[in-house]
Amino acid sequence: MDLPFIATTMARRGLITPGNPVRIVRQFGALGRWGFGLAGELRQAAARSPERIAVIDDERRVTYAELLAGSERVAHAVKSKGIKGGDRVGLLCRNSARMIEALIGITSLGADPVLINTGLSAHQLATVAEDQELSALIHDEEFAPQLALVENIAKIQADKIPAKKGDDLRPPEKPGRTIVLTSGTTGTPKGARRPTPGGFGPLCSVIDRIPLRAGDRILLAAPLFHTWGFAGLQIALALRATIVLHRRFDAAKVHESLIRNNVDALIGVPVMVQQLMDLPAQEEVPTIKTVAVSGSALPGGLATRFMDRYGDVLYNLYGSTEASWVSIATPEDLRAAPNTAGRPPFGTTVKILGEDDREVPASTVESIHVVNEMLFEGYIGNKDVKRTNGLLGTGDLGHLDDTGRLFIDGRQDDMIVSGGENVFPSEVESLLADVPQIREAAVIGVPDDEYGQRLAAYIVLRDGEKLTPDEVRDHVRRHRARFCVPRDVTFLDALPRNATGKVVTRELHTR
Repeated sequence: MDLPFIATTMARRGLITPGNPVRIVRQFGALGRWGFGLAGELRQAAARSPERIAVIDDERRVTYAELLAGSERVAHAVKSKGIKGGDRVGLLCRNSARMIEALIGITSLGADPVLINTGLSAHQLATVAEDQELSALIHDEEFAPQLALVENIAKIQADKIPAKKGDDLRPPEKPGRTIVLTSGTTGTPKGARRPTPGGFGPLCSVIDRIPLRAGDRILLAAPLFHTWGFAGLQIALALRATIVLHRRFDAAKVHESLIRNNVDALIGVPVMVQQLMDLPAQEEVPTIKTVAVSGSALPGGLATRFMDRYGDVLYNLYGSTEASWVSIATPEDLRAAPNTAGRPPFGTTVKILGEDDREVPASTVESIHVVNEMLFEGYIGNKDVKRTNGLLGTGDLGHLDDTGRLFIDGRQDDMIVSGGENVFPSEVESLLADVPQIREAAVIGVPDDEYGQRLAAYIVLRDGEKLTPDEVRDHVRRHRARFCVPRDVTFLDALPRNATGKVVTRELHTR
């Protein structure tokens, strides 16, 4: 990583400023001893700004010194259950200071936290506990009934961890590796091992493009168990930010919280932006400086409408659990090309490779491949990570335009062949998302006796609006080729989504 780039970016974002010399020495000493994982980032923040409010959640306000003390209590409580470095500890909690304390407490022991989706069923939880070989599980009280099928591991309720302080913790011989579960929208979630940053480079790559600053107030709406929510937490701790958390996302309450807490930045997923836009026009609009979304496709029409209301503050990060980030679209990118995924940030290389593993010309749709210093280390139970010329395939198809902007054309496994023609469902989804009467749409491929496959559209209308299946098909026919026209059009009250806002496509088949 380029040292001048790091120094310049840190200075631009307020990370290099004068301060108490003793605290600065302690700050960098903490990073030197504990590294750039969550345990080190919390300790550097507590060393430099112990009295600063670290978290405002639905129950309390916690300083950095208090957050560190809470994480150490968790570490001692987990250690008392026989957990040691290298063991895996599940974490089933909603966004709160307690979840952060638990997450960092686990890593401080050198154990591996496994971030579990709060939307899983009892049977799925039992499967995850077995597949990930959990030794213990920390959970919120509300999830206790769902753990009945999880057996032979220690279960620790997050709000009942004793307020006892043991011996001072020392950095573990080997840092804990956070394991993030894949979304599981098409099958059983897999555990992906996240690497620990080796320095300031990964942070600077993101904040160079997304203008988050030291000391910002950041409303972290994305679930902390999600890759983007977890990344947001890493960034916020590194910036010594004040993190605003709510256990559940409610658009009206979040809108009010943005104003009441004088929030500088919002980190969320695209469906949250959609829900904010669905609110009635408000007299008071939050003076928010940055809204950064990731985790699923951001419809171009939504991006433009949001910026028309809130200003040019929207940033869209395209990435995945496996690849971390791939590209970032700035407001300037989104104004110029609303459907773009942006450009690779500093230190990231993106290439579009054909079937012969060679780069293809601009505008050619093929497989997206990426390399950066935060690629995942593999799935649990499978240490082999397939790469092509050092690049990791994202599983998406896309293309670059003449200016170097990336566009996502669909998942490789979502593309269908209908009557010999390649069809991308996401292309039709984007077209339908811009229809004024349509609130949201999902398009998938289904079997067809005559053509092999055909498209099926599932549509949610805005309140009070009406459309017929023929009107939907006519709209697609006017703007796309005939093989893109969905034969099946089904109207729903809501699309089935998981806790991170992704559409669960396997459930659409049953609608």
